[in-house]
Amino acid sequence: MNMHSAPALLPIKPTRDTYDRFQQAYEHFNKTLFGNELPNALITLQRRKGTFGFFSGDKFNDDQGRAADEIALNPARFGDRPLVEILGTLVHEMVHLWQRHQGTPGRGRYHNREWADKMKSLGLQPTDTGEDGGKETGETVNHMIVPGGAFAQAAEKLMAKEFAIIWKEAPTAPEFDPAGAGEATAPEKSGKRVRYCCPDCDLKAWAKHDARLVCGDHMVPMVFGE
Repeated sequence: MNMHSAPALLPIKPTRDTYDRFQQAYEHFNKTLFGNELPNALITLQRRKGTFGFFSGDKFNDDQGRAADEIALNPARFGDRPLVEILGTLVHEMVHLWQRHQGTPGRGRYHNREWADKMKSLGLQPTDTGEDGGKETGETVNHMIVPGGAFAQAAEKLMAKEFAIIWKEAPTAPEFDPAGAGEATAPEKSGKRVRYCCPDCDLKAWAKHDARLVCGDHMVPMVFGE
């Protein structure tokens, strides 16, 4: 018997590791931001080019005829974005789901005033440019995280429980596809500088869109668009 053999590795479970955590995040935000009023959705991973995520209503039916909405997240953008931004995309799409069941969605993929007002009430500032001053409504609208807002506080509580996205795809350069409804779109990169903010303090910095900045006081990645 070899007394020095390496211990057997536990089998990995990437599917459970991924989807159980997204269900955990969905339930956390449903409780903290929506008062547990939202029905569960089927969360999928979709590599739709040019988007961080999208929403589709009544996309699935089970064998009993019950319907479920779809919230799709783009795994190609997990590796190059801070965790709080990925969670922001999830809540962005949850607002589309909220509007489908409790409001009046815009036609097609139009982000209307009702959607924008709900986003702002949750601490997510709509913007079609990814920067301050962008239009709050329109066909393609992203958002910025408001420091100290309801979403930022709820996300902080979730991440304090050691929440993490374990499995990540290597990042790829974004390409843009206008198709789809309820999309959180990736703002087009340009030579313009954009704002970054430390999630743990009020430190701000301006740099190109794909910069990787770190707060020297807290040694955490600075977040785009806050």
